[in-house]
Formats: sequence, structure tokens, C-alpha cells
Amino acid sequence: MEDTQLMKGILEGCVLSIISKGETYGYEILTELEKYGFEELGEGTLYPILTRLDKNGYISCRRAKSPLGPVRKYYSATEEGKERLRLFIESYRKVTKCAENILFGEDV
Repeated sequence: MEDTQLMKGILEGCVLSIISKGETYGYEILTELEKYGFEELGEGTLYPILTRLDKNGYISCRRAKSPLGPVRKYYSATEEGKERLRLFIESYRKVTKCAENILFGEDV
């Protein structure tokens, strides 16, 4: 089974959640995702998600010099992004509960 569409939606919510906790940058987001078990992700997966979130107005991006070298893009959640995250969590909980009931045979 191809699970890329499922993973894409979940990752978008996870990335938005990480950003909503405070301003951060790409490598820090990847490190946080790895900490929670998303070890196989790379920049080629993360940056399209960041671009989509930015384009939809859920995050804002600023450029600033890094204390360790070149200019970095720093991301923070907008008010629209915080609301989007709230709705994502609500939908995620409902969908996973329904799926678990079906997949694991829990009676309704």
C-alpha cells in the first residue's frame, strides 16, 4: 500500500505543531521530527511542506543571520496557522478513533 498521501497530511500537521511551539528553522524541525521517530525524512520532504504552509498563510518566514554562519529562514506560526493546527488535531483524533475501531475490531 502506498502511504505517501497519508504521511503528507500527518507530517504537515506535525511540522505546524513544532513551529507553533516557537520560532524555529529547517534543520531544527528535522531534528525534532527525528526525535519522534520520523528518521527517514530529509530536506526534500520538509521544504515543500514549509512552502505550502507559508503559501497558505499558516506560517511566516523571516531571514536572519545564524549565530553559526549563513543566513537562515526562521519560521513561526500565524494566528491562522494556530487555528489550522487546532482543527487538524480535532480531525486527526476523530479519524484515528474511527479507523482504530474498524481496524482493531473495537465495538461501537
